[in-house]
This record gives sequence, C-alpha cells and structure tokens, in this order.
Amino acid sequence: MSIHLSRPEVILTHESDLDGFVAGVLLQRLAHRLFGGEVRLEACNYNYWRQRELRERTAWVTDLNFEPRLDKPNWLIIDHHVTDTAPKQATLVHDVNKSAGLLCYELYQQHQPGSEELDRLVHLNNVSDLFLEDDPDFVLASDYANLVKIYQFWNLHALIEGEIERLLDHPLLEVMAVKRRIEDPLGLAWSKGNITELALMSAL
Repeated sequence: MSIHLSRPEVILTHESDLDGFVAGVLLQRLAHRLFGGEVRLEACNYNYWRQRELRERTAWVTDLNFEPRLDKPNWLIIDHHVTDTAPKQATLVHDVNKSAGLLCYELYQQHQPGSEELDRLVHLNNVSDLFLEDDPDFVLASDYANLVKIYQFWNLHALIEGEIERLLDHPLLEVMAVKRRIEDPLGLAWSKGNITELALMSAL
C-alpha cells in the first residue's frame, strides 16, 4: 500500500527493545532519503511516553500503541500492538502479525532497496519480538533482542554509529550467548529449589 509521507519534525520509537531500535533507525533513514537532512530520533520509555506532550505538527511514531491522542493530521503511526482506536486523521500502518521493525522495513523498501543484511536483521527482530518459538533462529534472535535490553538503546546506537547492519555477528553476541548458557541453567536450578508445587484439593 502506497501512502503519502510528510516530512516529520520528529520520529518517536520505543527505547526498551530491539524492535523499537530497528524500526526507529529505519524510519530515520527513510526520512533522510525522502527529505534530506537528519530528522531527530527520540526513544521513549513508557513512563515518559505517557507524559510527553505531542506538540509537533508532523511526526512518525513506531512501536508505540496507537491511541486517540495520536490521531492527528500529518501523523504517521506504524505499529503492531492491539488497539481499539480507529484513525480519523492520522495514517495508521497496523498489523498484529508483524513486528514494527518489519512494517517499517516494508515501507522503507517502497522507496529504496533493502539489503541481505537488513533482510536478515529484520527477520531476527521479527522472530524475537513476536516470540516465534518454532522458528529455527529463535534462540539466536533472542540473543539479538537482549542486546538492547542489556546495553540500552543509545549506548548501542553510539557503538554501531547508527548502522544497524553492524549488529549482525557483533562480538557482543558472544557475551549474550555466554550469559544465556550460564544464567538460564542457574535460574532453572534456583526455581526448582525455591518454588513449591501446590496441589489443588477438591472440596470435601
């Protein structure tokens, strides 16, 4: 679906996971491609997001749930969370079966070619964010997702200089793999030793 895009004053995304990271960077690249210059990328946690005043006349929002206060002319919202709100003024790109990163990548590809690296990263993000346990890449995708949770949005952004393709096979993934191999068994052992199984008793 082709949609009209206005130059955003800001791009707003979720700061706490890989999906918001990938989606936000892709939208910033798309804005640069279409309008030139650099549009500010703002990563929001939920507490800040609930309190943030939305004064911009134009904005692109991703990986944040569509709600009535976002229903503004020249606002574009790209998201996958369940919502009860139907847009009357804003443009909403919405699919609960796709991650925000995948939705943004599909829009991105309408205006410029993707790449094998982006294909791979967006796939891993989609697997982790939608928790697709049956996908053969699920464990690896979870390690990628933990990069943002452990090292945080802007630290990781600075480390790779905004080039999200550089996350692929990054040395920090070895750290994630080690943490998983050590912490998961420790957590399971602790649970077995500290959680008491309760049996439901039928009423006499």
